[in-house]
Amino acid sequence: MNNFAAIDVETANEHRSSICSIGVVIVRDGRMTDSFYHLVQPEPNYYQYWNTRIHGLKATDTDTAPVFPFIWRQIAPHIEGLPLVAHNSSFDEGCLKAVFRVYGMDYPDYIFHCTCRASRKAWPELPNHQLHTVAQACGFNLKRHHHALADAEACAAIAGYVFR
Repeated sequence: MNNFAAIDVETANEHRSSICSIGVVIVRDGRMTDSFYHLVQPEPNYYQYWNTRIHGLKATDTDTAPVFPFIWRQIAPHIEGLPLVAHNSSFDEGCLKAVFRVYGMDYPDYIFHCTCRASRKAWPELPNHQLHTVAQACGFNLKRHHHALADAEACAAIAGYVFR
């Protein structure tokens, strides 16, 4: 798979629809050609302690951020026709479906591939298959784990190995 979009979202609370940041990396002909990072005003708009502890974002970071539909209108043309890749794709796909429902948007049935599942087959000997562990196995230095763009970049690097 030489053409795809790697995607990662972070959430503000227990609701999958509460996307507070999104990172997307476009890969064409096996090369990262473009990337997008946006803060998003979550829906519902509140932060839980544990979520903030993971990614460091809080309400003051996203109070003036655009809502998801505005951000997605900017991203959608760039990923049109591309399969989406995520590490633990069931989470990211579930978040997209949930936020599309909240805003009454038509979900385009994106095709998702999971680098976590694929990495279990490619490297069964790893101690775990968390994003930072698999990224390291690929030689990718994930410096800002749980930053949506950094995680999408790591996912794209992993996909280059596991989906050859």
